[in-house]
Amino acid sequence: MATTRRAEVVTAEVVDGHLGGNAASIRATARALAKVGSAAAVVLVEGISDQIALETAAVGRGRDLDAERVVIVPIGGAHAIGHFLTRLTPAGVRLAGLCDLREEEVFRRGLATARVGSPRTRTEMERLGFYVCVKDLEDELIRALGAARVEELFESQGDLRAFHSFQSQPAWRGREPEAQLWRFLRSSSRRNQRYARLLAEAALDRDALPRPLDALLDHV
Repeated sequence: MATTRRAEVVTAEVVDGHLGGNAASIRATARALAKVGSAAAVVLVEGISDQIALETAAVGRGRDLDAERVVIVPIGGAHAIGHFLTRLTPAGVRLAGLCDLREEEVFRRGLATARVGSPRTRTEMERLGFYVCVKDLEDELIRALGAARVEELFESQGDLRAFHSFQSQPAWRGREPEAQLWRFLRSSSRRNQRYARLLAEAALDRDALPRPLDALLDHV
């Protein structure tokens, strides 16, 4: 009972102290943190699309994260990692996480600041349960599926014409298809979140789930 109460207090502190991010991000964070009081493990990810992809992958792997008391928390950007780790470490739950390549050092410093560990290499980060996407989740999923399969998904969702219009823009005309797909996905948060699920499902169908997602799920 004391541990649960401590977790509830820490959760309130994290919500109160969580700064930045749009309203949808803050709501998603608050909803996830509301489950921390009874959690066995908490996975910290940068944003909502990461949360969606991981939860989708878990379902595809036959996992029931709610039953297992595993909570995936979008923290509203990598620079919040130190704040979340510092607040959640005393709650006594197992911690894990996922970040983009460009935020690897930010996560590493956060782990050290919160005294979770002092990883000097990516292998040492993974031993602590923290995994790095190269270069980010969208890039991992696009590479796992290939450009042609992603375009098939766009067509099935009625987005292929919009993508072709995007490709014709001077700034993106003639660029590598993978780069065009990545930017198109990232140009709208709503689109990005919708395709996080669709791309993860497609990767599962091909047994091609990107390693950082697969390894993280194995860890928790």
